[in-house]
Amino acid sequence: MSTELLITSVLLGVGLAMDAFSVSVANGLADIGMNKGRMLSIAGTFAGFQFMMPMIGWLLVTEAARLFQWFSPLIPWIALVLLLIIGGGLLKDGIEELRSSKAGDTEKDGTAGAEKLTLWALMMQGVATSIDALSVGFTTADYSSMQAFVSSLIIGAVTLCICLAGLRIGRRLGELLKGRASILGGLILIAIGLEIWVKGVFF
Repeated sequence: MSTELLITSVLLGVGLAMDAFSVSVANGLADIGMNKGRMLSIAGTFAGFQFMMPMIGWLLVTEAARLFQWFSPLIPWIALVLLLIIGGGLLKDGIEELRSSKAGDTEKDGTAGAEKLTLWALMMQGVATSIDALSVGFTTADYSSMQAFVSSLIIGAVTLCICLAGLRIGRRLGELLKGRASILGGLILIAIGLEIWVKGVFF
């Protein structure tokens, strides 16, 4: 593996992982009782999607470029819808939790957040934060299949590390924010969706 391929892949990984990092912070906020195994599974899911998307993009650009050109304008819209759904759900849960607390109900502890992020929601997060990585396939169009695989693997590994850091940061902030953590997490997800949409549609 050449040094140039390594450096390029690491830089791509850092850039592509920023949305996943922000979502990881939001997940950590919503589940301050998250254990290490769950953190690894969440970060691993994001890393898996970030690995797959460049490979799919490479396959599309080498085998079916017309299909990708038709699909490309839809990417920011798909990310926006998915993150609005997930973020709106977190926002709703956080508001209900605050209302229950003010009404004198027993406040939920940090482990309750673990139930909020279902497998389906995690999959939607993974797609929403990695779908723009399809375009990386265009930048690696001249790579061999092995080079494309190694590059995608490095991108996934970088994403794994960055998302684990995001989950830890979010969990620590969640301990400080308590009941308002879910609201902040939901707002972060909605903001990420809007940011992806604005960049994809207007820039």
